[in-house]
Amino acid sequence: MNPYVSPPQTGMGVIAVPPAVPELSVIVPTFNERDNVEALFGQLEAALDTVAWEAIFVDDDSPDGTAETVRAIGARDGRARCIRRVGRRGLAGACIEGMLAAQAPVVAVIDADLQHDASALRTMLEHIRAGADLVVASRYMAGGNADAFDRQRSWLSRTATTMAKWLPGVSTTDPMSGFFMIRREAVEARAPHLSRHGFKILLDIMTTSGRPLACVDVPFTFGARQAGESKLDRRTILDFLALLASKGIGATISPRFLWFSAVGGVGLLLHLAVLKGALAAGLAFAGAQAIATLCAMTSNFALNNALTYRDRRVHGWRIVPALAKFYAICGAGAVANVGVASWVFWGGSRWWAAGVAGSLIGAVWNYAMSTALVWGADE
Repeated sequence: MNPYVSPPQTGMGVIAVPPAVPELSVIVPTFNERDNVEALFGQLEAALDTVAWEAIFVDDDSPDGTAETVRAIGARDGRARCIRRVGRRGLAGACIEGMLAAQAPVVAVIDADLQHDASALRTMLEHIRAGADLVVASRYMAGGNADAFDRQRSWLSRTATTMAKWLPGVSTTDPMSGFFMIRREAVEARAPHLSRHGFKILLDIMTTSGRPLACVDVPFTFGARQAGESKLDRRTILDFLALLASKGIGATISPRFLWFSAVGGVGLLLHLAVLKGALAAGLAFAGAQAIATLCAMTSNFALNNALTYRDRRVHGWRIVPALAKFYAICGAGAVANVGVASWVFWGGSRWWAAGVAGSLIGAVWNYAMSTALVWGADE
């Protein structure tokens, strides 16, 4: 009998048996995986036949009907649950929301693309029962295999793995794995400090300060995608590099803020180039500065819209009011920059310290207000 389905009420005095509390919650982030979720659920049933479990599919509002397919499964089997995220995108955020919504004391993350071998879940759970805090399904230990990658993906994966191993707290042979199991209490403790933007939630969990995690690796063979679409794109690579930078300097800094700052650096270079060209063309400094500032702000908006806030990109006519807001925010940020820098300078600090203080205030202002008012990201 399915432990998640109460027996039918046949008359007065019949007491329904409550559903069993799951020991394991399996988190499945999805986007356009309609053709895979039924097969994955069947694999979970076969792999966890004697375990009390639930599957939480966290769907980023897939246009292909993934959420509806999951709900159809849940209508016949209460172990399938669906969280539909509207207006939010990103693998890390989906995993975090799913893990925090889990009922079980142990959570696992597995992809919906059928590239992860669900039969490994039982072995992973046995290690958790034996005392491990974290169990990673590794492609890069003895017995593991990642031959399903093409040459480019293989190079990217191995390079990223090598880079990630430099970070403190990484104690696995495959920190880039998207297939792992962990005690929910460890996630709960780290959740406020995890980035919801990015691709590799495991690396973030391992490198976020907290009680050291007892980690065990188990080998698995990475399979070929059967249907759906890969979640890896250029933005996920950028997010990974930003996460490495944030963890490398030992600070809790949003990868999104790092990219916002990098875009600002590009804007500064553009500003100086346009200013020099305008002055060379004979314009007065005030006019040349105004043109350079407008060009830099426009460039910053375009790059942030394409990269920093790719998951919340504005399109069509919405760009016009968004750009106007961005101009206004940056203008106010410039005023704050000058005001703070002047205050620090006249307080006796060196000119460069005043300049840095003003720039930091301006950058934080621009980021916070742009996030809240232009792109509306839920930081």
